[in-house]
Order: sequence, then C-alpha cells, then structure tokens
Amino acid sequence: MSADLAHQAPAAQDATLKKLAKLGIRRRFDLVLHLPLRYEDETHLYPIADAPYGQHVLVEGEVTSCEVQFRPRRQLVARLRDGSASLVLRFIHFYPSQQKQLAVGHRVRALGEIRRGYFGDEMVHPKLRDVHEGDALAERLTPVYPTVNGLTQPVLRRMIAAELKTLPLDDTLPEAIRARYGLLPFADAVRLLHAPPPELGASALADPALPAWQRLKFDELLAQQLSMRLAYRARRKGSAPAIVGDGALRARLIAQLPFALTGAQQRVLAEIGADLARPHPMNRLLQGDVGSGKTVVAAMAALAAIEAGYQVALMAPTEILAEQHYLKLAAWLAPLGVEVAWLSGSLKKKAREAMAASIASGEARLAVGTHALFQDDVAFERLGLVIVDEQHRFGVGQRLALQGKGGSPHQLMMSATPIPRTLAMSYYADLDVSVIDELPPGRTPIVTRLVSAERRGEVVGFVNKVCGEGRQAYWVCPLIEESETLTLQTAVDTHQELGAALPARRVALVHGRMKAAEKAEVMAAFAAGSIDVLVATTVIEVGVDVPNASLMVIEHAERMGLAQLHQLRGRVGRGAAKSSCVLLFEQPLSDLAKARLRVIYENTDGFEIARQDLLIRGPGEFLGARQSGVPMLRFADLEADSALLEEARTLAPELLAKLPEVAHAHLARWLAGREHFLKA
Repeated sequence: MSADLAHQAPAAQDATLKKLAKLGIRRRFDLVLHLPLRYEDETHLYPIADAPYGQHVLVEGEVTSCEVQFRPRRQLVARLRDGSASLVLRFIHFYPSQQKQLAVGHRVRALGEIRRGYFGDEMVHPKLRDVHEGDALAERLTPVYPTVNGLTQPVLRRMIAAELKTLPLDDTLPEAIRARYGLLPFADAVRLLHAPPPELGASALADPALPAWQRLKFDELLAQQLSMRLAYRARRKGSAPAIVGDGALRARLIAQLPFALTGAQQRVLAEIGADLARPHPMNRLLQGDVGSGKTVVAAMAALAAIEAGYQVALMAPTEILAEQHYLKLAAWLAPLGVEVAWLSGSLKKKAREAMAASIASGEARLAVGTHALFQDDVAFERLGLVIVDEQHRFGVGQRLALQGKGGSPHQLMMSATPIPRTLAMSYYADLDVSVIDELPPGRTPIVTRLVSAERRGEVVGFVNKVCGEGRQAYWVCPLIEESETLTLQTAVDTHQELGAALPARRVALVHGRMKAAEKAEVMAAFAAGSIDVLVATTVIEVGVDVPNASLMVIEHAERMGLAQLHQLRGRVGRGAAKSSCVLLFEQPLSDLAKARLRVIYENTDGFEIARQDLLIRGPGEFLGARQSGVPMLRFADLEADSALLEEARTLAPELLAKLPEVAHAHLARWLAGREHFLKA
C-alpha cells in the first residue's frame, strides 16, 4: 500500500488532499506527525453550579429557552439548565443548524469558559454536542490540531485516529539506543500526544520536558543531523580540481597591503588552502563579525585559484555591495596584472556583452557581480572557485546555478551575520566553518546611543559638531520616498532637511533606485572625503569602508532587525577616531522593538547579537528560510533543546557507520522526499 495520500483517496477527496497539502501532509505518516496545538477536556462533567470561572469546562443540561435577540446586536441567546443551576449560551455569529440544535427541550453538552455576563453566568460561542441517553464521557483529552479553512477538527481527528490504528508505528531506534538516551518508544510517545489521559493537565502537556515531547524532538533533530552528515559525505565523494598555486600573486598582494594580516586571517587562509588542495569540492562557510577582514581573505583565496590557472566568481546580493567588492578587489589585483570583470543587471548591453566575452575567453580571471553572474548567457572558461558573500540572502537555486557553471568548483560562502553555535550545529552542519574571531588592530569601540526622535534637533547638532572636527557621518533612513502605509522619515526628505539645517556641510544622498554610475560617483566622493554627511537607505548596510566616517545615525531603528542594525553600526569605527552610533526611535515602542534595541545597545559582539536574534526571531526568520527552501524544525527548539541537539549530533555518525539501515529508516520516516532541501 502506497504511503502517499494521493494514492489512497478517490477523486472526490481531491479537495481534502489539497487542504492537507497546505498543512504539509502528503503521506499517511505525515498525519501521525501532525501533532495537536492544544487539548480540550471532555472527560469530566461539571454541575453548572460548581463549574469554575476562567477555564474551559464541560457542562450538560436541557435547553429551556432559545431566541434571536437584536439588542444591543443580533445574537442567538439560549439558556441551559441542569439540576443545580442555569447558564446562558450566547452566539454572536451563528447558523440555522445551531438554532436547531438548541431547540427547547434538547439536551446538549457545552464546552467553553464561563464568565459573568449581562444575563448572568454565560458561555460565549461554546462548542456544542447533542447528548443521547447512555452517551459516555471521553476517556482521553480531545486534541485540537493546526488546520486550514474547510478542514474541520472532527475530520482531522478521524483521519489521524485511523492512521494511528492502521499504520505500523515500529521504532526506528533500537532498544539499546533508546535506553542510552532515556527515550520513550516512538509509538507510546505519539499515541500519548494525540490522545493524552486526563490526569495529564494542560501544563504537563505543554512542558517541553515531557518524555513524549523529548522523543519527538530527539527524532527530528536526529533526522536533520543524519541528512546533513549524508550531504557532507556526498560532497566529499565529489570531484573538483585540486588547486595549489605557487604563492607568487599572494606574496605580492601582501607586500602591497598597508596592513598586516591578523592571526585569525592567517589561520582561516590555511584552512581554505588545505581545502582547495583536495580533489573534492570545498564547501566552507567563512564567518566573521563586521570589519573583521573577510574581503582580503576572499582576495587571497581567489589569487590561490588564479595562480593555479583557474577563474573565480564572486557574487554579492546587492549591486552596491558587489560594486564595493569590485572596486576594492580591482584596486588590489590590477597592479598584479589580474583582470577583474564587473557584471551587474544595470550594465548597458554593449558593456555587458564585453564583460561576458572577457569572462568566457578566460581573459578575466576574477568576475565580480550580482545575480547577473548566473544568467544563462554568462559562461566561464575554467571556473575553479565560487565565492558567495552574504550567502544567506541567496536562495538555494541561485547558489547552485552559479556553482554549476564550472562543473564542480570549490565554494566559499561568507557571512558577516555570525551564525549562533546551535545553528552551526544544525542547519550548517554539512559545511566546514572558518571563523575570523579577531578584529584588525586600530579599530575603536563604537559607543551606541538610544535617542527618542523628539530629540532629533540635538542629533543634528551632534552631526554638525562631528563634521566640524573633520570627520564624516552617515544618516540612514529605511525608505526612499513617502509610502501611503508607513509614515516614516524618508531619505529624500531627510536629505533636504539636513541640507537646510547644515548649510556649512556637504550633504549627499544615495539609495537603491539611483543608477549604478550615480551611486558609484557619490560613494567615491564620500570615500574621498568631499562629502561630510551621506544620507542613505540601507544599501550601505554591508561592504562600505570609509575609515574617516565616525558617526552613524539610524532613523526608525525600532523597525529594523538586529542583524541589519549591527551591520549598519559596523560601517563606523573603522579608523582611529572615537565612533558613535545613534539609534533614533519613535514612541511608543512594541515589546519586540524594546527587546531588539536593548540587545543592540548592550552588545557589540556579533555572535552574542546573533544568538539573541535567534532567540527573538527563531531559526525560520534568521535563516531566511522562506527563500532558501530549508524545512524548519517543527518540534525542537535549538536553544532550549541544545542538549538533545548535542546527543543527536553524536549519534548520527555512529548510526551511519555501524547501523546504516537504522539511519536510513529514520530518515525515511522524517524526511521522505525532502532530504534534498538540506543538501543544497
């Protein structure tokens, strides 16, 4: 019998199958893993007189009256009486079927919360059930499942109960392993969670330490670890060119740099060099905090490939960041005789064709660009290394398209958003990770200040003072022009206001809708010091390096994410001068905004900020999973269940080495048909 629901149902049930698919239910076993959100207690019947307030209770009685009332609004009002007292049942939205069910003389059970109302004690929109003589109470708590419109709880309950009875719930883990980790049998765990006994109250069932939840979480984490481990193995079996350069270009670059590489940069370069020299594809994540010097590491890695006769592609998510990389790398590599090509969507047709021809012929050894690099008309003569900056901003398909242009090139992914340890152990477990955990010398600590927008004038005065001392400032706004739905201060308005308020200062504007040449001209002027204040949208979030800029003002900081705030703040503090970041916020602040601003105010360590961000947003938002295709964990919480994650991480390679049939059976149960999401 097929495990796919589509093969189990007649055509008449197509609509139900589509609704189930929206819930991620495509296999019969997916129904077993579709666990309740909460539970209702229909195991205990209260006399109306004794039923407590403030909690869901079940009462039973005879309907003594039922009418549609029109004051203060149209509503259905019925009265239910048992031997102890009476209770009003009130429905603001109702159907004829409910009126029929509440006909005078009918006996019903009502489940809901009793509260004091205008007509006396009442239940508003209770759940109703007809009572017939001899009807027994439920023996177990009633599950309430996540659902979609048109798929009722009774239908879901029947389908899930049927699969729990008919599907084999054999354990994927041997008894010895369950005993080692203190795990319940799988069948016991899922049956308890779908139909718990009444003595397990709501608080016990919501407790993540409940043994049944622990089993499900462990299984889910183990499936993820197994999938990642298999992806890692598959990559190690692949073939890629063994790249070993002679070091000549790298030595020349180091000689011309105005700074020495830090110990951390030298360490990660050794790790990257060892990977490139192996005959299977490197898949390494290079992470480092804002300003830690990832770009020069990328340049050195690129030169290693170029020395060995290969081409390199460097892809960045935004045109301004890609262009910053291009300008910096061209300045470093052109004196070495290395041609660097620039490819973006905004290039004119003739210029684009010339760049593409240079890449195809192999004349350009390094190609820098945006997503334009993986268009069909771009071909590489001999691509050996792909470098992807801010990799989490690209979807899986985009990264694979570029990676596939040269057969099996090595891949180096860079991120200035540090990955919290638990994420690195889970969603990045198939990657080798290098961390630049040391900032270059001479960087000054950045003082962060939280300032209400009501004190905007004082901030403008502070900008004037900083510029008067020969320094430069950024003023960042979240929008380019006025929006009908968001009344945020815009970059265009702010540029005009600051120009008027600071007549002695040179104020310029840069934003994402400007032509590439205009943006480049403004950024070059700011870098050269001929602009005092740069008003910008968040296009300057990453990649911009102006050591003389010592002040960052961020409008509407309460609306930005932690990673974005940290990236923006990192644009200053790159020189010897004391640097400040002013976060302007509008009142009133939501709890979420308060939490974010508190974290950014109290921390400068990118790893701690990332950890707090993960706690606030969860892995789905942090990873940008909507565009990446990575399935999120449904039951486990990376921070709260870090101990389980450690155990699963230890067990996964053991199963693959000693009990591969167990490992594959476990994966089939948890990730059937979806393993490829985790391999990209």
